[in-house]
Amino acid sequence: MVNGRSPARSQGSPGDAEHAAEGYVALMALALGIVTPALHMNPRFDPPEWEVTASVADVVDVVQHAEDLGYDWVACSEHIAIPAAASTVRGGRYFDPFSTLGYFAAKTSRVGLLTHMTVLPYHHPLELVKRLGTLDVLSAGRVIAGVGVGSLQPEFEVLGHTFDGRGERSDDAIRAIRAAWGNRVPEYHGTHYDFEGFIVEPSGLPREIEVWVGGRTRRSLRRAVELGDAWMPFGFQLDDLTVFLTDPAVRDGLQARGEERGRPLKLILAPEPPIDPLDEPARTTEFLAAYVALGATGFSVRFDHHSRAHFCEQMAALQSVVRAAGWSG
Repeated sequence: MVNGRSPARSQGSPGDAEHAAEGYVALMALALGIVTPALHMNPRFDPPEWEVTASVADVVDVVQHAEDLGYDWVACSEHIAIPAAASTVRGGRYFDPFSTLGYFAAKTSRVGLLTHMTVLPYHHPLELVKRLGTLDVLSAGRVIAGVGVGSLQPEFEVLGHTFDGRGERSDDAIRAIRAAWGNRVPEYHGTHYDFEGFIVEPSGLPREIEVWVGGRTRRSLRRAVELGDAWMPFGFQLDDLTVFLTDPAVRDGLQARGEERGRPLKLILAPEPPIDPLDEPARTTEFLAAYVALGATGFSVRFDHHSRAHFCEQMAALQSVVRAAGWSG
């Protein structure tokens, strides 16, 4: 929300990209984004029935409400082929992030478009530069590249990708993406990827692409510190995350990174279990304050909700909680 008003929605065009300044910029001091409902059925969170049967129009309505309320991004994750045996834990439905976020781009004008997360070893870096770069141009610079290394070995195998060594390949992929972004004829010579003399157009607007690294290990945090703009952990309860982020070695590493780069690493945290700011604003404030104390600069939120309308009410209620707590800048 800008100055208390919902921004007017207008349809963008490729020409608008010429006037994009810096790409994704958070509107609030504490950035907020949603795990877009219905795109992924995660059994851990017991999705309500409306998400199971939601139409595309239902999802777009949520996304447009998020934009009107001033949320900073909407997200779509990536899995291509989930083993049936793993679906009881991971869920089976995953909308393709590139197509989905492209559709959202046509239905919105400001909200950031986050891949949460693209599995780096499933793609050549130039493929991602072409796909995300095209979306960046079409959306006037709203792409946020959320990336991860993947952990589902049977999916790697059925897609014909090597599971071992995926961490090192992913590190080099991030470097290659940064080198190629916004360059019509990119050149990169790395440990796993090597290219020059090829045209990649579009390849993104001429800006620094935001790279948010997902994961739940120390190595993923090191990857974010060294190569990313944010760390976006998942699957942590508050107590476990507190142990992780209050470790002196972790705190020292984050401080050193901030001093070296001149800006801190963003910590985009995912509160679990899902929050209920509408009915429990005080409890939600207290719960989120614990994450802010850990250094959270943004939240990737899930809501306790039972309908599309209820989800939208929860989004509005969270904005009220954030403002009342003084986290809105």
